[in-house]
Amino acid sequence: MAWGEHHYALTATWTGNKGTGTSGYRDYSRDITVRIDGKPDSYGSADRVFHGDAERWNPEDHLLAALSQCHLLSYLHVCVREQIIVTAYHDRAAAVLQQDNNGGGAITEVILRPHVTVADAAMMEAALHAHEQAQKLCFIANSVAFPVRHEATVSTADAAQRSIR
Repeated sequence: MAWGEHHYALTATWTGNKGTGTSGYRDYSRDITVRIDGKPDSYGSADRVFHGDAERWNPEDHLLAALSQCHLLSYLHVCVREQIIVTAYHDRAAAVLQQDNNGGGAITEVILRPHVTVADAAMMEAALHAHEQAQKLCFIANSVAFPVRHEATVSTADAAQRSIR
């Protein structure tokens, strides 16, 4: 298993010049194409409230998706290690962006709401606690300066649901 430093690279290209560049705030689109060698392009923009294209991913969407995916992958790793058999995982994640008076702002909180299904009711308690271990392992959660909370639930196909907050 490889340990150590890992590098990531992409190219982000603004594609929103409508002919006059940034001559006025409404004279350009916020469209961006993100390219990573060997992967499909990602088409981004600003959030609609910031004059972006609502059909494209915005940076806030990408950050929330990164946190949700990182937790999911870290969680599955922990479950394998702890012999917890996960048969389904679904997350309803949410983020709060707080704007300031200067036009800036920050994500102030993310809430992950994973619902996990395990193979056996005897695994439910361990499956709930595995979220704490996954949080400690998640590279993205360890890289942000705001809280990433969890409201996890666990069930089996035939058992009652349990949750932690």
